[in-house]
Amino acid sequence: MRTKRRVWASAVAPLALALLAASGCTSTADAPAKAAGAPATSGAPAAPTARVCAKPGAGPAQAPAGAVTVDPAKVGDLAAKTRSSPPNTTFWLRPGTHRLPPDRYAQVIPKKGDRYLGAPGAVLDGRKKNQYAFGGSARDVTIRYLTVQGFVAPQDEGVVNHDSADGWTIEHATIHDNSGAGLMAGAHQRVRANCLRDNGQYGMSAYKGQGRISDLVVEGNEIVGNNTGDWERRQQGCGCTGGVKFWAVDGADISGNWVHDNRGTGLWADTDNNDFRIENNVIEANDGAALIYETSYNAVIRDNVIRRNNWVAGRKEAARGDNFPYGTVYLSESGGEPRVRARTDKIEIYRNVLENNWSGITLWENADRFCNSPANTSSGYCTLLVRRPDRCVRPAIATAPLHADCRWKTQRVDIHGNRFVLDKSVVDCTVKCDRMAMLANYGTYPDWSPYQGDQVAEAITHRQHNRWHDNVYLGPWTFVAHDPSRVLDFGQWQGTPYQQDAGSTFRARDGG
Repeated sequence: MRTKRRVWASAVAPLALALLAASGCTSTADAPAKAAGAPATSGAPAAPTARVCAKPGAGPAQAPAGAVTVDPAKVGDLAAKTRSSPPNTTFWLRPGTHRLPPDRYAQVIPKKGDRYLGAPGAVLDGRKKNQYAFGGSARDVTIRYLTVQGFVAPQDEGVVNHDSADGWTIEHATIHDNSGAGLMAGAHQRVRANCLRDNGQYGMSAYKGQGRISDLVVEGNEIVGNNTGDWERRQQGCGCTGGVKFWAVDGADISGNWVHDNRGTGLWADTDNNDFRIENNVIEANDGAALIYETSYNAVIRDNVIRRNNWVAGRKEAARGDNFPYGTVYLSESGGEPRVRARTDKIEIYRNVLENNWSGITLWENADRFCNSPANTSSGYCTLLVRRPDRCVRPAIATAPLHADCRWKTQRVDIHGNRFVLDKSVVDCTVKCDRMAMLANYGTYPDWSPYQGDQVAEAITHRQHNRWHDNVYLGPWTFVAHDPSRVLDFGQWQGTPYQQDAGSTFRARDGG
């Protein structure tokens, strides 16, 4: 997988979490979930429900009827019995540490319909020798109640479901302290009630080398402490880190998860994703943005608690003198598109509580980034309306319909019914952490681009149906429109020509 970065992208670095002392809490789990007086209409969770890592589910203490028992005392017993058993076999792993042969490529290759159940205390340990735990192309594999640790997958590869096979179910598992991604995803995959913790690159990577992933459910997981390898420092601008990365996923329900303390972005949907529902999650204390939705389409983002994110990345860029509004919810070249089939034809962001993050929501569109542009770092990918980069060439790209369809557009974004709370004494900032933004750059590149000048900035600001309304603002918020130089107060943001946040309320307060 070739990961990438957008122009004016936020960097990631280790997080020094200062909030706990300020809030009087002794741990992230103790922190208050909502700002006082949050809207009664908000369905956001009052506290994280997915406290999976501290209290993992326990598997069956005895082998189910008909199951094949796997002995931890025999090195390679799990892989060997999988090879010798027919499809649709249930394997019960006894308590203890199970090991694969020491060869780096040794792994379990399930057959269709195989089921793996861990007894209490069952661990599959790669011992920093094996790269992969479970691989192959078999469909409908189930893994439950098993701890998977100590595997050393290479960059951009994963440990469980290494080959992104379809129809897998992973539930009540603890996947931790592995290199690469703890878990890969295929189509029709169910990922529920797992602890995805302290993996080297991602907790999960939803990426399939050939084709798209559809019908993905990620529900009730705790996703914490991932990117221990600090890949952004090692490969600056790689865009290859965070809690979960989604790539070309068509249809995903991301609900009830606790996504916290990841070194990088919490949830990142990057390149031709579509039809996401991101709801009822608690996303907090991630070094970078809570959520990035990039060059993607059609999503509902609702009823989430989003707090104390982006402190490290935002502060780092501000210290460099960068005036770009790095939002904690960052929509980059992403919007609603009725011609792409989904459960919605816009991006709707509502009934969320955003509290003490580094800035708020940023809607951004890079004028130089379009299908077949050298500035499109999603190499080889085109929009879902065109699909073939070789169509977006001169002179056709300058005429309808390609002039419109060769661009990923930040359009039809509806932001309403949210509560935005900012206390600069908690965030420990004086400037540049208080932005709500809708903007683009001045188009210059490449020299044959039909999008040069400020036409994209004018479009995202005035013509692409992006709208804030009926929100509540508490704190010293400012607003950015058109380009980074236009910093507005609330009255200017509501007034002509921007006319944003009709029906919203604003009460400035700085400090407790």
